Amino acid sequence: MQVFGNVAMQPERKVSKSTGRGYYEFRLCESQRGVDTEPTWYTVRMMKDVNPKLDKGSFVKVTGKLKTDFYLSREGKPTGTLLVLAFEASKLARPASALAAEQRVEVPEEPAQAV
Repeated sequence: MQVFGNVAMQPERKVSKSTGRGYYEFRLCESQRGVDTEPTWYTVRMMKDVNPKLDKGSFVKVTGKLKTDFYLSREGKPTGTLLVLAFEASKLARPASALAAEQRVEVPEEPAQAV
């Protein structure tokens, strides 16, 4: 599965209780075109002990396996989150044409002179 989205939380290093190995975890908001009143949120676990060097707000492509993580909330009610066990999370570069258009300085037009 592939997910394209924006990093909502800095990747944080954690250690597995069962294996003792380190991994990185962060939250991701799925990117969609148009107005989305309820975006899809994922918890991403990078199963490598290598810092992915992603910043908050970075646009990334995550490849991995989708799972659901169910647990009891503080109120004692069952709740769940979408979890991506990621093999890869890479930052996507912005297209050069979009970057050039953003950096282009527009010269204001002079008003027409009255004769």
